[in-house]
Amino acid sequence: MAILWRHSALAHRHAEIGGELEDWNGMGTAWFYDHTPERAKADYEAVRTKAGLMDVSGLKKVHVVGADAAYVIDRVTTRNVEKIAPGRSTYASILNADGKFVDDCIIYHIAVNSWLVVHGTGIGMEQLASVAAGKNCEILFDDDLHDMSLQGPVAVDLLAKEIPGIRDLAYFGLMQTRLYGRDVMISRTGYTGERGYEIFCRAKDATHLWDNILEAGKDMGVRPVQFSTLDMLRIESYLLFYPGDNSETFPFDDEPCGDTLWELGLDFTVSPGKTGFVGAENHYAMEGKERFKIYGIQLSDSMAQMDMGARVMRDGKDIGVITYGLSSELNGYSVAIARIAPDAAKPGTKLSVVQLDGTELAATAEEMPFYDKDKSIRTAKG
Repeated sequence: MAILWRHSALAHRHAEIGGELEDWNGMGTAWFYDHTPERAKADYEAVRTKAGLMDVSGLKKVHVVGADAAYVIDRVTTRNVEKIAPGRSTYASILNADGKFVDDCIIYHIAVNSWLVVHGTGIGMEQLASVAAGKNCEILFDDDLHDMSLQGPVAVDLLAKEIPGIRDLAYFGLMQTRLYGRDVMISRTGYTGERGYEIFCRAKDATHLWDNILEAGKDMGVRPVQFSTLDMLRIESYLLFYPGDNSETFPFDDEPCGDTLWELGLDFTVSPGKTGFVGAENHYAMEGKERFKIYGIQLSDSMAQMDMGARVMRDGKDIGVITYGLSSELNGYSVAIARIAPDAAKPGTKLSVVQLDGTELAATAEEMPFYDKDKSIRTAKG
């Protein structure tokens, strides 16, 4: 049984919709408002065509403050934090001493000597606390800080009614402002591949903001969406989920768990030429030694959804596994993220997918993302 030691101030709103709160990162999270395929499809299509509002407060929010704050974050993460100006953020990886991936995060530069690191279910906070020991730096875990994600094409139109400057907020930018009379920090980030915003607020303001956003967006097609919708959206947008796409879920036969950034396709999160971060030497030493590659799979002539754990075959040989699949009527394809042999990770490679019931489906390897390939949607201006 999961131990829920964290509480969302929006839990009662989820319950009113029908949400069954299940553990994610220690917090009761509305994975489903109901378990019907109709709900899943409607929520997915709302984000892709209108906008969806989701409670993502289960993310861990960690303030890193003090004269040595930038040093601590620079040591723990793969990004050169000196290049992140106040009012900006960036996506980064966190490694262990072996150079293997243990968490990812977004680093927000709030002000001089003041940073916010937001991460998921890995050990990011523990890594920060370890490096901060003895430094002029405080690590403050903040569960009063709630996070709502408003994602989709009309999100900016809704927010612009209250915050005229929101249209000028660049991708991965952040602003301190007020929304419906409450203090908020809004960042132009998300986990959907859409133009979207994350709204950080105090716990006591969360319900007020949730209600007002949904009321103001009702005629625009804005709706609350269940947390599981992220799995559908992230697949076609090439956004990995720890530990779902990792060896913790799909272990190696004869090796301990642990994946390299080269294998996960996250080597871009290392700032050019950066050294000195935890695991740096081993990270660089493992380039070219990939045991697998994270890569896209697309069915050739079927709209069946590929099963989690389905095997990927090439010329009758088992070369990998499906981590998560999506069948999208909206986009007319069935696609998935997979862990496959490096030599098969080339666009157009002919493969087959063997479902858990033994059904075999023709497929090809394809580059990701499947959706918004040039990222023009999520980075749009104006």
